[in-house]
Amino acid sequence: MHDAVAAHYEHLADDYDGNWAHSDAYVTWMNDRIAQWLRVRPGDRVADIGGGTGLFVRGLLPSVSPDTPLLCVDPSRHMLDQVPADPRIRTVHAGAEAVATGAASLPYDQVEAILVKETIHHVSDIAGTIHGLSQRLAPGGRLLVVSLPPRLEYPLFQAALDRFAANQPEPEDLATAMRATGLDTELRYEEFDVAVDREHYIRLVQHNRWMSVLFTFTEDELAEGTAEMRRAHPESILRYTDRFAFVQGTAPG
Repeated sequence: MHDAVAAHYEHLADDYDGNWAHSDAYVTWMNDRIAQWLRVRPGDRVADIGGGTGLFVRGLLPSVSPDTPLLCVDPSRHMLDQVPADPRIRTVHAGAEAVATGAASLPYDQVEAILVKETIHHVSDIAGTIHGLSQRLAPGGRLLVVSLPPRLEYPLFQAALDRFAANQPEPEDLATAMRATGLDTELRYEEFDVAVDREHYIRLVQHNRWMSVLFTFTEDELAEGTAEMRRAHPESILRYTDRFAFVQGTAPG
């Protein structure tokens, strides 16, 4: 699965932000929700673990200064190459597990806020990674994990939905792992209603493979899957609810 994940992000890197061009409203909404949860204050040290191109930290940037730049941390150099030049952002080439274990050094010994958006399912030791990241928090610091639940309402073909569910952690388990580290933990679900052109969505699935699970299917399997999607969804506009678990732990102090 790790090879599939690496291929996924290398494939997406050149136009990762373009994959969201059909849903500027979603990007704005997610950035706003992240900012509301993390409550970053001027001078806070912030790390976005698995941040890719930095697309989902825009809501934090007004509270970040060049003196304490936000760290956009990602294992894909190609993704980091797409991060816009901004003195308030500093890129770090590393993965979540390397940061958690201390194998990768960060410019800050401690941080006030850590974001892990839709990448926690890629690590092999989720509980250990959450524990390690919690140790990087300053007193009162916040660790926010945003994750999809295993069962999606997406208009995907069934085999993709099943394979995604088999590899996705339960949000309650993420919350349990946070509590085990001593963090004061909150779990809440947030929803966004999506409306997207069917043909555009099918291109995202079959050609862009915009979800990492899609890289585990052959081209023939994807063709069969998108044919299934067309049969199940004859409507020109696909409508569904995107539901995210926001799991946040706050360090004592």
